[in-house]
Amino acid sequence: MTWQAEGTKVGFIGIGVMGKSMAGHIAKAGAELHIYTRTAEKAQALVDDGAVWHDTPGKLAAACDVVITMVGFPKDVEDIYLGEDGIIANAREGAVLIDMTTSSPLLAEKIYEAAKAKGQSALDAPVSGGDVGARNAALSIMVGADQQDYDNVLPLLQLMGKNIVLQGKPGAGQHTKMCNQIAIASGMMGVCEALAYAESAGLDPKTVLGSIESGAAGSWSLSNLGPRIINGDFEPGFYVKHFIKDMGIALESAREMGMDTPGLALAHSLYKRLSEQGYEDKGTQALFKIYRP
Repeated sequence: MTWQAEGTKVGFIGIGVMGKSMAGHIAKAGAELHIYTRTAEKAQALVDDGAVWHDTPGKLAAACDVVITMVGFPKDVEDIYLGEDGIIANAREGAVLIDMTTSSPLLAEKIYEAAKAKGQSALDAPVSGGDVGARNAALSIMVGADQQDYDNVLPLLQLMGKNIVLQGKPGAGQHTKMCNQIAIASGMMGVCEALAYAESAGLDPKTVLGSIESGAAGSWSLSNLGPRIINGDFEPGFYVKHFIKDMGIALESAREMGMDTPGLALAHSLYKRLSEQGYEDKGTQALFKIYRP
């Protein structure tokens, strides 16, 4: 049966920089929103607007028709889904489980099989677009799932994103997100180097950006994060620490496939250096600090 907002209980776990906006869109569509996050204060605004708070993932899962997760690391995903008080152990038969965390493709397959054994549907649906995409319900959503499960939840995903593509079987969404992160990794090095070069040459970075962002060098990172760099705004749309995690997953997956990814390896090493300098909770554009301390 195709998902519809009215009368549906939707659980959302992970009310962070992006999750808060994503959950808000679902509530505004008329669903009964249930939430859990490790830091309760982050969810207070949603609770004030009528969301139902739960103090464990298991209690939330038991109360909901659909459960969405948007947490930090693969270990968090594994604990939340497969733990004794986890989602799969407590969700009802027929429940739909959607992990939108960037996580391991192999873990996504494991969750799918565990959910299927209990009569539940599991999809991996990582996203791209950062805080801006989340606020504007314009995320790119990459889905790994059975076709029927994807068709059923597409109206729900459309509340949070605009470019939504079924990439293939369970795990395929996570593999696609690795492609996305690999492209961003080398791209962010280029954005930061270009703006640092502009400064070294005595140019006005804003004027330079106006010329290059609409040409062959154009990218989402250049147009959206370039202005933040120029303005000295390094607050997170997406955390450095989470990007390092994503690149680690991509490097591991590439090794499993026998691939060499030198650009990704270099970006990973630079971001690790950035983290060691104390910038792990800043946005990915803080890589500029490597070029301009």
